[in-house]
Amino acid sequence: MGVVADRRTVGHPGVGRVLVVIPTYNEADNVDRIVTRVREAAPAVDVLVADDNSPDGTGAIADGLAGADPQVHVLHRPGKEGLGAAYLAGFAWARQRGYDAVVEMDADGSHAPEDLPALLDAARDADMVIGSRWTRGARVLNWPLRRLLLSRAGNLYARLALGVPVSDATGGYRVYRAAALDAIDLASVRSQGYAFQVELSRLAHRAGVRMVEVPITFAEREHGDSKMSPLIVAEALWRITTWGLRDRRAAARRPDALARWP
Repeated sequence: MGVVADRRTVGHPGVGRVLVVIPTYNEADNVDRIVTRVREAAPAVDVLVADDNSPDGTGAIADGLAGADPQVHVLHRPGKEGLGAAYLAGFAWARQRGYDAVVEMDADGSHAPEDLPALLDAARDADMVIGSRWTRGARVLNWPLRRLLLSRAGNLYARLALGVPVSDATGGYRVYRAAALDAIDLASVRSQGYAFQVELSRLAHRAGVRMVEVPITFAEREHGDSKMSPLIVAEALWRITTWGLRDRRAAARRPDALARWP
């Protein structure tokens, strides 16, 4: 126990205290497995399961994990409000408790906890780290061609429409240093799903946040049902188009409006 306590105090070298936020809704088949893998891959980090009152008992399973491990916590939310709202609640929880960095991670195992140390290492020299599926060295496993094409096309469209210089603006495996969360106007965020990740990429870019991408291995979930839907894709397309038009109008009025990028 002494070793664990020392690691918890120190946190990740060069980064500090880290909280991994894992939103859940009906992830009873996955939550134990993913939390265990995180704790094994990165023993110095804490975990927050943000559960949207899952009817399948996910929250109760998370409570059991928290009762057995002081580095696991549970945030019980009143109902299903979406991925973006869960992450914003997790960010607020972390900031209130003085964490130095917050990690976004899916509950379904598509984001390999074994990649987390590399993302945290990159955060020593950046304020925001994206675990990228589309940068050199990354791998995507078990995705049908349709999903591959949809993701690549969506990210290309986001990059062209918004001018955000990353290859995976929709990727949801990320590290935010406290400085990045302070720089981003989180109160203005309204989107969910893929659009939520794109919106935070856009806001970080506009705020001049130091951003890097690290290749990851991304795998399709093995248990439970995907939360992807045509509505989520439509929301992302509509919001990206709206933001792009708004940013272009701003740039036309003030040419240096989007020029800042470290």
